[in-house]
Amino acid sequence: MLLTVAESSGSSPGRAGYKMAVAAGGQLCGSIGGGIMEVNLVEQSRALVSEPGATATGFFPSQLIEQVHKKNSPHSSGMICSGRQTVLMLLLTPSNADTINQITQSKGENNLLSISEKGIELLDPIGENTSGAISFRRTSEAKFTYTERLGRAHDLYIIGGGHCALALSELMSMLDFRITIFDDRPGLNTIEKNRFADEIRIVETYESVGDLIPAGPDVYVVVMTLGYASDEIAIRGLVKKDKKYLGVLGSRAKMKALLKTLEKEGIDPMLLSRIHTPIGLPINSHSPEEIAVSIAAEIISIKNA
Repeated sequence: MLLTVAESSGSSPGRAGYKMAVAAGGQLCGSIGGGIMEVNLVEQSRALVSEPGATATGFFPSQLIEQVHKKNSPHSSGMICSGRQTVLMLLLTPSNADTINQITQSKGENNLLSISEKGIELLDPIGENTSGAISFRRTSEAKFTYTERLGRAHDLYIIGGGHCALALSELMSMLDFRITIFDDRPGLNTIEKNRFADEIRIVETYESVGDLIPAGPDVYVVVMTLGYASDEIAIRGLVKKDKKYLGVLGSRAKMKALLKTLEKEGIDPMLLSRIHTPIGLPINSHSPEEIAVSIAAEIISIKNA
């Protein structure tokens, strides 16, 4: 059974796009928010998958489930956190195998997923309304259309491929980011160890990164090169480009001096003020792993603001 949160509001733990797969043997993959509301739907799903077409459970191969997270309410989920969510239950069959394989083999990139009472399919994004990542429309009690643009929604560019970049790549690979590493040191040990980044690019000089990184509201950039001079080169090429986040790793004293130098060169102080530095949330981090946590937390806070 494929469970998909189609829409949510208030303090619902599940958000639109959350998915969970439930097998008859008890195997689970993903989550629709956790808690008792998830447990109940998992048990119902197992019952139906174990006995396809069963009428005793009261479920059909596809169905809309309304969950209200409030005590003594109609359609109560058993939770009291307030809010509500709509969950789609879709029984997958061998006829869906080709669609599922197409999604997994392409990692979902550039696909438009559609779920309706008729089943699951992939649509050609060309000509389809893809103005939002997720769209849900109900035409009756039993008929609905859910569409979702697949693929990762955000791009993270890390300038410098050292130990902190390796730790940050591992952490951010578990989130909704496509990760690209830039470094000017071929054969670097931490680059060779980095199996978490989607792309690793060796450049002759950091002067080129400004041309290689696009602008956009879903672009996040972290600068953590070997030293002051290379940081300055990278920042010059990036500071004027429109992006969601630009952070630079470095001590407060170092970054104060660097920003002062750039301001004297005529770079708009307003642009410089948008640089997040010292990078990350102030959690007194020291090790590469702790620094990665602080940076990831800052990026998440900005992404979800």
